[in-house]
Amino acid sequence: MRAGAAVRERAGAAVRIGEGLRAYGLIAAMWVRSTLAYRTSFLLTALGHFAATGLDFLAILLMFSHITVLGGFTLPEVAFLYGTSNAALGLADLALGSMDRLGSRVRDGTMDVLLVRPVPVFAQVAADRFALRRLGRITQAALVLGWSLTRVEVDWTPGRVLLVPLMLLSGTVIFGAVFTLGAAFQFVAQDAAEVQNSFTYGGSTLLQYPPAVFAKDLVRGVTFVVPLAFVNWLPALRLLGRDDPLGLPGWVDFCGPAVAALMCVLAWLAWRTGLRNYRSTGS
Repeated sequence: MRAGAAVRERAGAAVRIGEGLRAYGLIAAMWVRSTLAYRTSFLLTALGHFAATGLDFLAILLMFSHITVLGGFTLPEVAFLYGTSNAALGLADLALGSMDRLGSRVRDGTMDVLLVRPVPVFAQVAADRFALRRLGRITQAALVLGWSLTRVEVDWTPGRVLLVPLMLLSGTVIFGAVFTLGAAFQFVAQDAAEVQNSFTYGGSTLLQYPPAVFAKDLVRGVTFVVPLAFVNWLPALRLLGRDDPLGLPGWVDFCGPAVAALMCVLAWLAWRTGLRNYRSTGS
């Protein structure tokens, strides 16, 4: 009896996930068609995103015009940190960047409209106003990452080669979970989009630089409290042969996928709790 119920529950969960992914794809495709109806506007906004994010790397280049090493890292190594953190954030932002609008939906009551539709609410919120222009950030980060990979002094074994896409995948999932946790918090706080952005966009900016340039308390915070260090800091230290400023065991550097899975579970629980406790605007 219990085994049968468990099988049915898992089957039902798989069906709901499939429905959510299908709904997300349909909504995102609708926004993509809308965006491409004005291709010149799309290209200009994508180039704008490309240039705006590129200013961060320009600042790094200007910094290295006066120094040769920052926190023990050379320019190609800092570029590697920059490329991995921004590419992971860009992918998560493309998929879930609209989550920061949930607070405004709660305030103006339009969240109620999503609840009465026969489509998973998460899919509707995540795909709302799907912004293809965010490809500009991803493209710029990918170019910097590609350049850095040709310049860093690494003995490229199969394991080290595999570590790079694993970093990007784990980092994307971790940032996506942070987007979801921030959205769940907005069920309560409503006007908390900037708090969410401080952990996503602010976190990505933090990860562009070597951990050695920051205070150890801050490094501990982004390792054990909001585990953004697993996006690129810890695996990059392993890849580049640098010492961990916290002196953690070497196996911790490979925990990115496990941390990403744990973050997904926490984000799902937070989202479900926030949605179940949502009581509309009362108007």
